Amino acid sequence: MFRDVLRSYVVVAFLLGVLHAPVFGQTTPFTPKHADILRGGYGPYRENNDLLYYHLDIRVDPERKFVTGKNTIQFRMLAEGQRIQLELYPTMHIDRIVKGHTALKYTRDGGTVFVDFPTMLRKGRKYSIDFYYSGEPKEQGRFGCFTFKKDKEGKPWITTACESNGASVWWPNKDQWRDEVKSMMISVAVPNGLIDVSNGRFAGKRDLGDGYTQWNWHVHYPINNYDVALNIGNYQHFSDKYKKLTLDYYALPEDLAKAKKQFTQVKGMLEAFEHYFGQYPFEKDGYKLIEVPYAGMEHQSAVAYGNGFENGYLGRDWTGVGVSPRFDFIIIHESGHEWFGNSITAADRSDMWIHEGWTTYMEGLYVEYWWGEADAIKYLNGLKPKVKGKQPIVMPRGVNAEPDEDQYFKGALFINTLRSIVDDDQKWFTLIHDFYQHFKYQNIMTEDVIAYFNQQTGMDLTPIFNQYLRHTAIPTLELKFDESAGTVAYRWKADETNFAMPVRVGDLNHWQVIRATTDWQTMKTPLSKKNFGVATDLYYVNVSKS
Repeated sequence: MFRDVLRSYVVVAFLLGVLHAPVFGQTTPFTPKHADILRGGYGPYRENNDLLYYHLDIRVDPERKFVTGKNTIQFRMLAEGQRIQLELYPTMHIDRIVKGHTALKYTRDGGTVFVDFPTMLRKGRKYSIDFYYSGEPKEQGRFGCFTFKKDKEGKPWITTACESNGASVWWPNKDQWRDEVKSMMISVAVPNGLIDVSNGRFAGKRDLGDGYTQWNWHVHYPINNYDVALNIGNYQHFSDKYKKLTLDYYALPEDLAKAKKQFTQVKGMLEAFEHYFGQYPFEKDGYKLIEVPYAGMEHQSAVAYGNGFENGYLGRDWTGVGVSPRFDFIIIHESGHEWFGNSITAADRSDMWIHEGWTTYMEGLYVEYWWGEADAIKYLNGLKPKVKGKQPIVMPRGVNAEPDEDQYFKGALFINTLRSIVDDDQKWFTLIHDFYQHFKYQNIMTEDVIAYFNQQTGMDLTPIFNQYLRHTAIPTLELKFDESAGTVAYRWKADETNFAMPVRVGDLNHWQVIRATTDWQTMKTPLSKKNFGVATDLYYVNVSKS
């Protein structure tokens, strides 16, 4: 097997005697602000209710760059109370909040809205309110959150992408990740001649008789708030099928021919990911790929695409090893989130590696499915220069703390390391398939992942998970050679006191597995320090030789 042979591109590094991953700096402290605590915490006025359903009914005026609408919010009370917590950015106006015909009082604290009820809401009962609002969404964040742009013909092109800043930038909701509605309706009124493409299954359009047409979309599955999307423009639509799954594509007129050619990669993506994890998780809603004026986003069943209709990432070889130019990075990565991020969702932003680390690892699986394991290992190891090591991957909980980009690259390299620890590909692929199937449509934390892997492997992997996810440094395998005695002493240098991890060492063509711990052990070896190798393409570790 390829995993039993050292890849040629790391041989030179072995022969240098010392292998180094990126140098890690000091942990960057995170100091939450008042707004972070309000939005990030799952306090009493969030935990006292369970979301059931949203109907977001919005009207978008491109000329005024203005939105008006309401969100009907249905929920079940989990405890008696008279207050719930919702969110809407302070740049947006609350017109009124009503329960039936009763106007409700509310208090605003920045982006947080505390809604008060005149009578006690009873545990176990379902309730519904209508939250009316309006305003001019302000562009902010990496992709603008809510942007009013023009296409090349000067026609409106309006899109949303608000994962980091929060969906409450442009619509009122329970803006957190732990609780998701069970289903949703999205109704978007736009000027005649434009169309809106949103999440879910198209449920028809209606001419409102005032120059606007309402486009309706029914989401049949749980959906996190940041996945909810509008895509408004002069879109051209074409479609296809993969098995029973409908594939719907939307591109601007000038890009239609390029889209028809580039989007053929979707079927290969689906074939690969279904092979490893099982059926596409949103079959009732179908799969959509929609051209947008930014790089891309994993909006559930309505994946946003802006990669210029070319392979690689924005015209670049993403991992710099000659593999990524074979496929369109945005189609593969953002669609991978349908399994990890949309179907399985982190319950807190602190644990976002569950989205990004796993989906980045899926890129490697896609490569392995179509071009083989050697290229997949090459691709994943190309991520190493991207790791900065400034803070742990798992951030403080309940304070709206988002990990930095190491969650992508270090996360994927860690998962590849787990595969080598399991050291049995049949078991590994069964494990990750069953892991996904066990948690699909759920909101989970890192502890859930660890507990599952511990149970299914029969190993105590907790110190290994903690070392890679809760510390900045990766483990270093320290080697001390006594060539006159023909021995090498070895141990792990790690932050976790109980850290123990098997690793393949020795002859580049005939590895042996040592069970290294943080205590010194000694073994015989006929190899010199110069020729003694460590499989750092299979384990994300540093090596120190002396």
